[in-house]
Amino acid sequence: MSTQHRPASRKEIRQENEKLILQAAEKTFAEAGFGGATMQLIADVAGLPKANLHYYFPTKESLYRRVVQDIFHVWLQAADIFDAADGPIEGLGAYIDAKMEISRKHPAGSKVWASEVMHRAPVIQDYLETTLRDWTEGRIAVIERWIDQGLMDPVNPRHLLYMLWATTQHYADFNHQIETLNNGRPLSDAQWAEATDTVKRIILTGIGARPAT
Repeated sequence: MSTQHRPASRKEIRQENEKLILQAAEKTFAEAGFGGATMQLIADVAGLPKANLHYYFPTKESLYRRVVQDIFHVWLQAADIFDAADGPIEGLGAYIDAKMEISRKHPAGSKVWASEVMHRAPVIQDYLETTLRDWTEGRIAVIERWIDQGLMDPVNPRHLLYMLWATTQHYADFNHQIETLNNGRPLSDAQWAEATDTVKRIILTGIGARPAT
């Protein structure tokens, strides 16, 4: 059997280049913001010619929108458990687990989203008014069902979601502050596990979450 690697296909090359560009763009937009980032700077970070960026993403705005949409879709996937969970302990517990892990693995993407929203979403306002709004209403309906079933206290679902987002995304958006207070070191695996468990216990206890029977 030959041990030689087959040449990469055009599709594989395209996928790898796009991955490099998106990783570089996420990092650059997080550090410089939309206004401060340039296609040339992103190309330099990616280690690719600037022409490659324009081949995959014709404009800086199209690249920026893709970065923002990608982190949001990761968050959406983390909430899929809502629809299948028997109750808030399973649903919200798994959601918190997933959101904390995303903050650990995708801090730059979360920072790009936060910066965009803090500047009144000049690029993705349409996204907030459609995709985010629809998603939020769907999750509110699930939480209201759990309340009606007596599986949790009658809290305002919208504010519960805001609290979940603020708490879990804090570990991404303010990771420098957290590392500074952790003697200048990133959180270890054990510290991440402890943080996730703490967030989960406080929120589930606070809403009076009860096991589904």
